[in-house]
Amino acid sequence: MTFLGISGMQYSGQSLANSRILLAEDSNVFTSMIGTRLKELFGIEIEVCRNFEELQLAYDRSTEPVTLAISNINLPGAENGEALEYLIDLSIPTIVFTGTFHEETRDKLLTKDIVDYILKDNVFAVEMLAESVCRFLTNHRHHVLIVDDSPTARALLSSRLKRYNFRVSTAESGAKALEILKKNPDIGLVVTDYNMPDIDGFELTRRIRSVRGSHELRIIGVSSSSNRLLSARFLKAGGNDFMLRPFIDEEFYCRVNQNLDTLIQIWSMQSKGKEPAVKSVA
Repeated sequence: MTFLGISGMQYSGQSLANSRILLAEDSNVFTSMIGTRLKELFGIEIEVCRNFEELQLAYDRSTEPVTLAISNINLPGAENGEALEYLIDLSIPTIVFTGTFHEETRDKLLTKDIVDYILKDNVFAVEMLAESVCRFLTNHRHHVLIVDDSPTARALLSSRLKRYNFRVSTAESGAKALEILKKNPDIGLVVTDYNMPDIDGFELTRRIRSVRGSHELRIIGVSSSSNRLLSARFLKAGGNDFMLRPFIDEEFYCRVNQNLDTLIQIWSMQSKGKEPAVKSVA
């Protein structure tokens, strides 16, 4: 199975047909389009729930765990978002697929720890949904290391990445990060704070780059500093991307995805015997 998403995501691997996906949606047009596309791309047979009662029955009548849910905010029998609350209360990873959206809605959705939200406001909506589904089902391929001396910051970033189904390790110092990297060659992305007491983010990046190139591992630096020169210094030290705190969830997830997509593309070209093109991730 080979899939190339509209944002550049690339997946070549086994069918994802073993995934159990519930679709809580009452529109015949969208249920047909989504069901057809996920079957065509990934071999997935979705379970359609056209109202809140059907959603509850789908969960209650089977002991097989739900891998992922796709839910409209407003479902017959749950016009005030009860279906989404139901899925979140059951700890079912959920992608919201909705045509009703404004800033207040976004803020409420993100506080519920949903996986993603896709708007039905353009012709690419179903393709974007298919990519989001594929990302969630395959993110476990990626091992991410978070480096930060703040327990709160580590916990926050770790919970965000685990929500998206990544495998996550954490380090409280640069020295610990180097130790973890040595023991875990499968780590493909490091997210590191700049200001740390033993080895700062610049020096950590330099040490990582002495043994692992950008074609093997991507590095995203983060900082709460207001110094705009930090990003340039970090990139010159061998980093691939840089973000200033506070950043929003969507931006963080997109930056992570872009860097891992680049890594996958490099690996794909190398496996085909091609020289990887130099690609900058802003």
